[in-house]
Amino acid sequence: MPRYDYRCRACGATFEVSRPMIQASDPASCPEGHDDTVKLLSTVAVTGSSKAGAPAPAPRPSSGGGGGGCCGGGCCS
Repeated sequence: MPRYDYRCRACGATFEVSRPMIQASDPASCPEGHDDTVKLLSTVAVTGSSKAGAPAPAPRPSSGGGGGGCCGGGCCS
């Protein structure tokens, strides 16, 4: 079940609530009982390791040669 982070505007407490995704937008009261809370933007970090490692991405074909830069090459002069 997903966990959502909230911060209470009244007391400044930060807390988590586990709830189904369908209830993600529902209001949450802080542990102190205040109702003036805001849902925080959460980040997800996925880590792991592999003995073989991940393969390198294949190079993308370029329509004009050259190398990258701000426009991917070929269109700047």
